[in-house]
Amino acid sequence: MTATSDETYKVYAIKYGHHDRLSSVNFLGGDSHDTPMPLSYFVWAVVGPSRTFVVDTGFDAETGARRGRHTTKPVEQGLAAIGIDPASVEDVIVTHMHYDHAGNRGLFPKARYHVQDREMAYCTGRCMCHATLNHPFDVEDVASMVRRTFDGRVQFHDGNSSITSGLSVHRVGGHTDGLQVVRVRTAQGWLVLASDASHLYANMEQSRPFPVVYNVGDMLEGYRRLYSLADDPAWVIPGHDPDVLKRFPAASRELDGWVARLDGAQR
Repeated sequence: MTATSDETYKVYAIKYGHHDRLSSVNFLGGDSHDTPMPLSYFVWAVVGPSRTFVVDTGFDAETGARRGRHTTKPVEQGLAAIGIDPASVEDVIVTHMHYDHAGNRGLFPKARYHVQDREMAYCTGRCMCHATLNHPFDVEDVASMVRRTFDGRVQFHDGNSSITSGLSVHRVGGHTDGLQVVRVRTAQGWLVLASDASHLYANMEQSRPFPVVYNVGDMLEGYRRLYSLADDPAWVIPGHDPDVLKRFPAASRELDGWVARLDGAQR
């Protein structure tokens, strides 16, 4: 199936962080090979002729250092490299409220934030009484989203929701109760920014869940859902796989290894 004549978008993956780790900690139940399998940290930009959306906001250097993650380049620097001024961004889609997706709290002062109802209920409810579940959240990120809600700067979504022509969000849960993915129409067809519905290509390709999980069943069903939303399996973009920057071309020669263009042919 090809894209329709309606509005289409350019899509960018912007790397801002890195974490060295072994494969045994990337799969529920471990991994017998136990080889190096690092994580990259991304935010994404969806750029159309009339609107620009930022998907997730990352963490700042201080938060990353506190959690043992290395900031390679600040999020704002990556956005500036493709001509986006964070102060002018009007729409931010937060896939879920973990610290590495909902930080940089002051970076988008004009933005409306798009969040799932169930994610806010999850990160402010009784599940947060358990250290195992609350560890990936930063309480100040959560409190900031509550303040934005009272300021009229949050648009809530319940499951599947069309935000504008060619762009929609879809709750899949699994990793968190209200995790949502973003479906984007490009000139090549429908692309899905999976975020942490699948951290790595291997998680979804091999149906091997990531160990930070709220509901294992939802996570496994989510892998199937991701593929059903995209026009091609190659256009499902995992949230933390360094191979994204190898499979897709750089946005420009100067941005190789930092910013990839996702809406065209792979390398």
